[in-house]
Amino acid sequence: MIRQYELVERVRAYDPTADEDLLNRAYVFSMKAHGSQMRASGDPYFSHPLEVAGILTQMKLDTASIVTALLHDTVEDTVATLADIERLFGHDIMRLVDGVTKLSRIELQSDQTKQAENFRKLVLAMSEDIRVLLVKLADRLHNMRTLHYLNNPEKRKRIARETLEIYAPLAERIGIQRMKDELEDLAFSELNPDARDSILMRLAHLRTEGTGVVDRVMAELRDILDKNGLGAASVSGREKTPYSIWRKMHLKNVTFEQLSDIMAFRIMVDDSDECYQVLGIIHGRYHVVPGRFKDYISTPKPNGYRSLHTTVMGPERQRVEVQIRTRDMHEISELGVAAHWAYKSTQPVTLDSLQYRWLRELLDILEHAQKPEEFLEHTKMELFQDQVFCFTPKGDLIALPRGATPVDFAYAVHSAVGDTCVGAKINSRMLPLRTQLQNGDQVEILTSKAQTPSATWLELAVTGKARARIRRFIRLQQRTQYIDLGKALLQKLFRQEGYDFSDKAVDGVIKIFQAATSEDLYASLGAGLVSGREVFNAVFPGHRQQATSLQTVDEKIAAQNKARAKAKGLDSPLPIRGLFGGLAVHFARCCHPLPGDRIVGIVTTGKGVTIHTIDCETLDSFNDTPERWIDVAWEADAETAEIHVGRLAVILANEPGSLGTLSTVIGKNGGNITNLKITSRSRDLFEMLIDIDVKDVKHLTNIMAALRATPVINSVDRARSR
Repeated sequence: MIRQYELVERVRAYDPTADEDLLNRAYVFSMKAHGSQMRASGDPYFSHPLEVAGILTQMKLDTASIVTALLHDTVEDTVATLADIERLFGHDIMRLVDGVTKLSRIELQSDQTKQAENFRKLVLAMSEDIRVLLVKLADRLHNMRTLHYLNNPEKRKRIARETLEIYAPLAERIGIQRMKDELEDLAFSELNPDARDSILMRLAHLRTEGTGVVDRVMAELRDILDKNGLGAASVSGREKTPYSIWRKMHLKNVTFEQLSDIMAFRIMVDDSDECYQVLGIIHGRYHVVPGRFKDYISTPKPNGYRSLHTTVMGPERQRVEVQIRTRDMHEISELGVAAHWAYKSTQPVTLDSLQYRWLRELLDILEHAQKPEEFLEHTKMELFQDQVFCFTPKGDLIALPRGATPVDFAYAVHSAVGDTCVGAKINSRMLPLRTQLQNGDQVEILTSKAQTPSATWLELAVTGKARARIRRFIRLQQRTQYIDLGKALLQKLFRQEGYDFSDKAVDGVIKIFQAATSEDLYASLGAGLVSGREVFNAVFPGHRQQATSLQTVDEKIAAQNKARAKAKGLDSPLPIRGLFGGLAVHFARCCHPLPGDRIVGIVTTGKGVTIHTIDCETLDSFNDTPERWIDVAWEADAETAEIHVGRLAVILANEPGSLGTLSTVIGKNGGNITNLKITSRSRDLFEMLIDIDVKDVKHLTNIMAALRATPVINSVDRARSR
């Protein structure tokens, strides 16, 4: 256990101006507060905050951070209060301790919602002061180092999984590579000990066999640098961690023996000019492996990481990965934000710099997510993925996850740009919004005030920010539509039964349906969760005897439909219930409803009733005329010989025979192409709309599944446009 004077000396070693009295008082206060409390390991509990403080001294953090580490568990686990902390140590320390304490109170809950809520609080706390995250990471690191003392295997696995999914990516995002590697390795040893042991054995064997090779490669690199006047450069070898090796084996589906970059060589020099000089020397001496050069000096990673990476066919024809950086860059790569903060800074780290753009985006996701679990899902996506770097037309850098599309880029520029995005030029060429962006792409987003987010964008977006914003818009849009539809259906039912409709009548029964407001009840009606008849009967309980006569009316309408179907030569009536007798029925060409879809009828002057799918965009134009809406549905078990048209939007490879393959697949699955229109054409792709005769939505879904399994088909979606 670190002694009091040792802790003070550690801090004063890098910060001679440290407040020694404050450190001493915090040490004594924490030790007395925790008293005789013990940890699962059998050590005094005070050893934990002391070790957390020790971890932060290795990162050379300021005195306030060290004091917060010493006190971070006192409010939660002892009789000490925040008022005591503020009185004895000041407002700044109290605020930091409070930020860490709020997280710890629910951290050990196993419920997914609690974990999500915990992470939500962490994001809010670290947005106010990044030191909260630094203390929390050090706290998690020491807990992981002592995790094996816990007797509950399930609890150990849950904590390890949370560490791997949340805390290690957070450490990476703020650039603390050393801490990220250790957190991953400790979690990996708990979650998959056999795999880790296997990799360690192979690494040990590789070290035994390859020691001479590694030494010779390093000696040759040093010799080349000496001959070119860079004798002051240092050369070292760096072995990948077991977890990073295991993850790469899974991502690339390769064996351990097939990995070529288990060992990387690092060259450190004094300034960035020498970095490029070393790069020129290495490339001039050895053959470069194509596609393996990355310049993180001119284009740093969002966490501030800067270095040159290249892979060459190096000494002894070995494939060698070389990292070239300055010594300052190396310190930042190891300590990340802590290297910038440290004891030298007197102002809180703000979110204004590009380095903290990811944190601003997490706050944006937090604002638009409906519930904590959704926020956690989106932020995991934001933290986990490898990145590509793209540019705006003005040259601003936008970092995105690998696999991101122009939709993600648009939302990364600004939420308003994302909401109104209608197209994208990638490297001055118009390409579909589903195009995956590559490193170095210049992207120009085209917008229109008339555009709004579409549900289909959820299939294109991969960033948490974009998905959260799109989902929020869809929720609000659907709710508005459901409210209008539900209210219109109820108004119509009131009129049919001879009553005047009023919101007051509905307000009196909302509690029966466990709704908070009448709008909530209308939304449930529109969504089909509650029937209009149920609400009507709740408002007018004595009117239930009318159900028999209504059933008679339904039977008459069904008989009329059956007679009309028979006159058309069909074996069964039109399989839609809720229609009035004598009305002609048409299926909307904007959405092509099929049996199995949720539908609504719109009375059209001179045409009868037009059937739309419930999510058809055309329905927006009828919001002001609710009296034209008819509550209809497909018969559950109806059998009909009628054929319906389903419309698909297909992107097809532009190569010989692809169109024949498309039609063959559709024919083999019982579909018949009635119309085909090519909407866009490029050197590589066709975009087209295809009308297909099908029986129902299940039939169309089966055809879509068969098409998606066909190599020449890039994508298949159900089309909703005219």
